[in-house]
Amino acid sequence: MERNIYAGVVTSKGQVTVPKPIRERLGLKRGDRIEFIAEDRRTVVRRARVKGNTFAKYAGALGTFKNGKKEINAWVRGLRDE
Repeated sequence: MERNIYAGVVTSKGQVTVPKPIRERLGLKRGDRIEFIAEDRRTVVRRARVKGNTFAKYAGALGTFKNGKKEINAWVRGLRDE
């Protein structure tokens, strides 16, 4: 088993910069959440699991388009003209 050790520094606010090789390994990008799992004598850090559809809260925010593609395209053109 290959083992690499990376270090970070804890700030006065308890913040830690995740080393780049670990961010890449976990596929982390700005704004992503991570989890800390305490297991017996070790702590595991992993990408937080997303629960449900993250866009569900925006459902219906734009109303409905009854005439399909033409109406949507007209709406987008109107936004661009503003």
